Amino acid sequence: MGCGCKTPEWITGSRFTKAGLIPVVSTELTGKDKRGEIMVRLGIKRMHYTVAPGIYAVGTPGENSDVFVTANYKLTFDMLRGELHGLSAWILVLDTCGINVWCAAGKGTFGTGELIARIAKVRLKEIVSHNRLILPQLGAVGVSAHTVTRETGFKVLYGPVRASDIPAYIADNYQKAPQMREVTFSFSDRLELTPLEIVISLKYCLIAVVLIVVANLLRYQRFDLSLFNGVLPFIGAVLTGAFLVPLLLPLIPFRAFSLKGFALGLAGTIALIVLSRAGLADSIIYLCFLPAISSFFAMNFTGSSTFTSMAGVKLEVGIATPLIIISVAGGVVMELLKTLRVI
Repeated sequence: MGCGCKTPEWITGSRFTKAGLIPVVSTELTGKDKRGEIMVRLGIKRMHYTVAPGIYAVGTPGENSDVFVTANYKLTFDMLRGELHGLSAWILVLDTCGINVWCAAGKGTFGTGELIARIAKVRLKEIVSHNRLILPQLGAVGVSAHTVTRETGFKVLYGPVRASDIPAYIADNYQKAPQMREVTFSFSDRLELTPLEIVISLKYCLIAVVLIVVANLLRYQRFDLSLFNGVLPFIGAVLTGAFLVPLLLPLIPFRAFSLKGFALGLAGTIALIVLSRAGLADSIIYLCFLPAISSFFAMNFTGSSTFTSMAGVKLEVGIATPLIIISVAGGVVMELLKTLRVI
């Protein structure tokens, strides 16, 4: 790498160009790459899963080979290089601070300025003799194509949504079939994202368990298993918002994720009240806490989905958050009144 750093194992060699030596990367993902994917999907070292920005080679590219532009989030980089197996191409990696293309485009890090600067920094004009850049379609929102062309001379082509369609896209003379333009969010796509949602919710679960145990200790004045009463409904509400809502997303009425979470949480709470034959005070406490908790965790999933825009997310969070806080505060007041034996 030229900096005293250990060379990643996915770099298999180098290719000489007029702009200097360029690392050649493997298109075969190793067990370490797969373990890395599992870790980031569980939220482990997710913010540091990056590759160095710059230009890389796949196969034996030459002056006429395509240039694919991507983010420096390693999971994104791995998906792209894996789909380029059997091809010879260049990969231009932008510095998106370790964020994937879509999110980085929304934040502006996968953007016009970074692309123009990176083209100059890697001396791309000395590496290729054409003027084509192929960007992922999901990065379009962050890049002004005409500005890039005006400043660099390179023409921006927006490729397919999914990297797996790249070989067919090239074979069809850079034409996108209708399905290559569609953003889908299937059950398996959503299932892949739920482990991270569950891991994020664990710290809230731990805090809640402590609060519930302390509240019950004050109420019952003894230490036994009854102290854990109320823990399971809370965990159920969390899983409803963080797991069931993402999986059942298209089937739940309402557009807002917070409403989807509230609706499913309310249905679960009513079932709990009926099945447990809860008294009036406990029923009110459940109704204050549980649907609001499900709503909160369901709303967190908006950033992972393809269903909402940045403006829509801000609007929903602005409306739903105060209502969730009011509902939970009502539950806390009811819980205190019950602990003090006022009700």
